[in-house]
Amino acid sequence: MSKKFIFLVPLFLFSILLRGQEEEAVTFEMKLSKPKLGLNERLRVDFTMNKDGDNFNPPDFNGFRVLMGPSQSISSSWINGVRSYSKTYSYTLAPTAQGKFTIQQATIVIEGKTYKSLPKEIEVTAAVDKPSDEMTADDVADENLHLVAEVSKTNPYLNEAISVVYKLYVSPNISVSNYQPLDNPKYNNFWSQDIKVSRLSAQNGTYQGKPYRYVVLKRVVLYPQKAGKLEIEPLSLDVTVDVPTRQRDFFGGRIYSQTNKTVSAGNRVINVKSLPVANQPADFTGAVGDFEFSVNTSKTSLNATESLQAIVEVSGKGNLKLFKLPEPELPSALEVYEPEFTEEVRTNLGGMQGKVSNSYTIVPAFRGKYPIPSISFSFFNPKTEKYESLNSEEVLINVLEGPTNGGNLTDPIVGQSSKQQVVTNGNQFNFIKLSPNLAQKGTSYFFGSARYYWLLFGPLLLIPLAIFLRKKRDAIAEDVVGNKVKRANKLAKKYLSAARKELGNKEAFYVALERALHNYLKAKLKIETSEFSKDKISELLLKKGIEESTVNEFLGLLQNCEAARYSPFSKVEMQRDYDKASEVISLMDKQL
Repeated sequence: MSKKFIFLVPLFLFSILLRGQEEEAVTFEMKLSKPKLGLNERLRVDFTMNKDGDNFNPPDFNGFRVLMGPSQSISSSWINGVRSYSKTYSYTLAPTAQGKFTIQQATIVIEGKTYKSLPKEIEVTAAVDKPSDEMTADDVADENLHLVAEVSKTNPYLNEAISVVYKLYVSPNISVSNYQPLDNPKYNNFWSQDIKVSRLSAQNGTYQGKPYRYVVLKRVVLYPQKAGKLEIEPLSLDVTVDVPTRQRDFFGGRIYSQTNKTVSAGNRVINVKSLPVANQPADFTGAVGDFEFSVNTSKTSLNATESLQAIVEVSGKGNLKLFKLPEPELPSALEVYEPEFTEEVRTNLGGMQGKVSNSYTIVPAFRGKYPIPSISFSFFNPKTEKYESLNSEEVLINVLEGPTNGGNLTDPIVGQSSKQQVVTNGNQFNFIKLSPNLAQKGTSYFFGSARYYWLLFGPLLLIPLAIFLRKKRDAIAEDVVGNKVKRANKLAKKYLSAARKELGNKEAFYVALERALHNYLKAKLKIETSEFSKDKISELLLKKGIEESTVNEFLGLLQNCEAARYSPFSKVEMQRDYDKASEVISLMDKQL
């Protein structure tokens, strides 16, 4: 028994090896719908391959007239862990004469090698009474319906905008009555922004040199977040097609046959180029585009304890939401608060345009002159393929009135000594008085006074008050629900104040809500803006110990912010999203 087992093992391994070789073998063949046909019949010719190829070169169909083609179809599936792939170029031919004809070889390039199909012979006879190969509705739909993904640029730089426009091409020979998306693409390794298609309107165009009507179904702007070859998954649709037949109704109108077809835009590969390492500025934070940069203050003269706003702003066209703004370096005598981030960005097929800014509230404590030094902002311009650096102008803040900084003996701007000259009065060299009058006037005794007894017994009177305050503090600490509400309200007031003011105004509310959620992440987790994709947010929050349900609720709020741009939302739904945001921020703060 053991010898038989030993003998079967090599055979089993050999069969697996043969099977793997068979799976890897490339096949390219020509298939005919029939080897013999009448002069009034149609012939379908398919050129099928099991791996994707390029540079398909069909043969000359001598003795035939091409009615339709080439049409392309792709089939891909996984069965028991094994991938099955098939790609077919199809032609519909009509014979032009009787006799025997040979369809010569077609060629295709697969994985750098050229493959040829075998020639086949066809016999054409006299016309038959009933042609048996009239094209079905499915055949006509295959020939006249195409879904195409048009990519603006296939070799962008990292963080350079590209657009994808999905168009459904329909031949005048058929009509489309309905369609249903089957699988929306997931743009992994891309920052994506859908551009709303306001209404579906048919337009005239051409496809493979033939007149067609097309409809734009979906538009999206992508910013690649990773260098190398990135795949854009296909968009798939289930389309209901009305195909005209040769039959007529009682009134002479053409009878249509209805069929459902699945069309796919196919995978698209984007070759993303890395940003050059040579000459990359030290302060570069990932900005790609064409920008302008400035640092401005609301005023340059004020008194101590008054406040001013210093605004660091970047404007232009590029990945405005995906980089970090530079931070100013301010003198220590100026009290600076956390900046308020403002975003005024619109996105179209050309990418993001607008401006982003950080507004710093500054309060000087002492009188003097304080400079805000020039700061630099660097970005990569994909048009010139070079790095560019912009420097802000130095701003001088003049604090007119207020206390002087006693610990600083030099002027904060000029660097000169702040010591004052000693003014003499001519009597600086006098004798010290040797017998001063030290008599004490109005002498009173502390012991036994009213103040003595207040200081002695006052602390004892404070003991009941301290016990009462302690019990109240413990009661507040035990009130978990109350504390949760207070914490939520406090955080909501901090991060959601702008959204609360816009309740009832859909667009402004959800823009403010999305900004508040992003600012919370930046403040708590130190997340750079370039990481604001849902997958990265989810991964990072889970690593930080946030519960999965809380993460899902947070992502759901972000999704609502995006959906609100294209869908109607009532004030009740806005209030619900506001309350949910307060609760989620509270939960995340507790779990962090």
